[in-house]
Amino acid sequence: MARAGGKRSVESSGGSSSAETRAALVAGAVAALREEGFAGASAREIARRAGCNQSLIFYHFGSVAKLHLAALDMVSGARNERYQAMVDESKNLGALVQAARTVFDEDLDQGHVTVLVEMIAAAQFTPELRPEVAARIRPWRTFAADSVRDALAGSPAARLLPPEELAHAIVALYLGLEMLANLEGERGPALALFDRAGKIASLLDIFKRKKKA
Repeated sequence: MARAGGKRSVESSGGSSSAETRAALVAGAVAALREEGFAGASAREIARRAGCNQSLIFYHFGSVAKLHLAALDMVSGARNERYQAMVDESKNLGALVQAARTVFDEDLDQGHVTVLVEMIAAAQFTPELRPEVAARIRPWRTFAADSVRDALAGSPAARLLPPEELAHAIVALYLGLEMLANLEGERGPALALFDRAGKIASLLDIFKRKKKA
């Protein structure tokens, strides 16, 4: 992400709008969380990236923690659109797994899930963040459950794999794979797992078609 140049104070200089300053701060927070981690995403670092005085963080958001949550909301909103489009385009379970592999690759390249992982880690030792981060993960489990339920409809696996339980496992696995891939600097094992899951999904699709025939 390009880093803005000189400092600006929207409210004092009138150089740009309040909305632009908020957007710049959120973008700065996203970049700082992604590149420096939660510990490095300080008020000073975010303000430097946004090109404004750090006092504006407190003016617009009340605290650095609330700005971090706004950054998480922005990333989650953008990824939700991408994931929903992925689900809408997938006609069967095999296609859904293949699409998930593609967006996993995208998320690693662009660092989207890193923001969520950093916030989850921070919530472990920041009590006030814990319920806020947990509340933002629940919609992903619901999304995963709905996607699985639709994909398994009419499949013999539908009774063996309760969507809510499977969704919990999918979200946990996705985040865990992201963390390990970043830690080890190697995404090959995770992609191999997606490929294996894709083969199993294709078999389930075959059984589903035979059952309908």
